[in-house]
Amino acid sequence: MHAARHIHLAADKRPPAPTANLSGPALRAFEQIATLWQLSPAEKLTLLGNPGRSSYFRWKKDPDSAQLSRDTLERISYLLGIYKALAILLPEPKAADGWIKRPNAAPLFQGRSALSRMLSGNVADLYVVRQYLDAARGGWA
Repeated sequence: MHAARHIHLAADKRPPAPTANLSGPALRAFEQIATLWQLSPAEKLTLLGNPGRSSYFRWKKDPDSAQLSRDTLERISYLLGIYKALAILLPEPKAADGWIKRPNAAPLFQGRSALSRMLSGNVADLYVVRQYLDAARGGWA
C-alpha cells in the first residue's frame, strides 16, 4: 500500500515548465545588469524582445510569478554571457559596464556601440555581440 501511495503522489506532481523555474532568477539578474549598464526602460524592453510595458512592469514587481518565453530567456542568457565576458576582459567594473555604450571601431560595430547593435531588436545581434566577446577572451569557458 505504501508503494501505491508513493506512485500516486508522484503521478500528481508534474514538473514545472522549464521556463517557470528560470524566469524569476533570470529577471533579477537582468535587472541588476540593466542597472549597472544604466539602461533606460525602453532599452530594457527592446533587449527583452518588447514584451509590452505592462508585462515588463508586472514581471519586475513580482519576478517569481513571471513565465518568460523561451525567446526572452534566450535574450537574457546572451546578456548574462556578455556581462560575464566583459567582467573577464575588463576587470575594472566601471570600464566593463561602460563598454557597451562606447563607440567601437571593430568592423562588427561600424563605429557604433555594442548597445546600439543589440538594440536592433534581433536576438541574433545579442548572439553576435556575445560571440565577439567570447572570441576576444579566447573561448566559451
